[in-house]
Amino acid sequence: MILTETNCKELFQKAYENRYTWNNDFTGYKGKCIFSKNNDIHEGKFVLWKDFKTEIQNIYDQEIVKSISSQLFEVSIHRVKRKFTEIHSKNNFKLIKDSDSGVEIIVSGKCEGDKYRVKDNCINMVYRKIHGVIIEIFVEEFFDTGSGVLSKRYTSQQIDPNTFKPSNLKLEYEDRFINISSKNIWLLNSRFIKYLNKNQEEEIQKFVFEDLVLLG
Repeated sequence: MILTETNCKELFQKAYENRYTWNNDFTGYKGKCIFSKNNDIHEGKFVLWKDFKTEIQNIYDQEIVKSISSQLFEVSIHRVKRKFTEIHSKNNFKLIKDSDSGVEIIVSGKCEGDKYRVKDNCINMVYRKIHGVIIEIFVEEFFDTGSGVLSKRYTSQQIDPNTFKPSNLKLEYEDRFINISSKNIWLLNSRFIKYLNKNQEEEIQKFVFEDLVLLG
């Protein structure tokens, strides 16, 4: 099939709508949170409210509190169900290349310069400018919930929009999810983030979320 602009839009929309999202009546949830790095372990409790604001209890290192809150918010904001037309009605999509890795598409219009790659009805590459920084994500493995897919193993890196060179460490993620409801509500159970520190030594940050219960 010759990939026209219309074909590219339809291909991307199908993959966009294949992402797993929560229903709009999502109430938030709470549970136990465990953070570890090397031999440093912190345990506490958390609440993620319906508006995605977080409350971390019994952990007093504010950097760790901020880090746990950031992971919970980052995961949750991607579970919001937003219609394709709401996000991309002012965008057009054009083929860059088609390879074994997938169909790579560049955006023009409102989100000028953003790029995506689609394979097997999944978005396996994202290149977006967010708050003045380019974020580049490559997904290596997906998890199929039966109601859409979640990224399971992937890398993320910030790119300087002026030099187009990496501006921070390359982070390798591995996420695991758990279904806690008959309504097919999947929540983050654990997240491991691997990277090389300034001494080029491998470090892993581990975030574990247990005893998960929906609010309300």
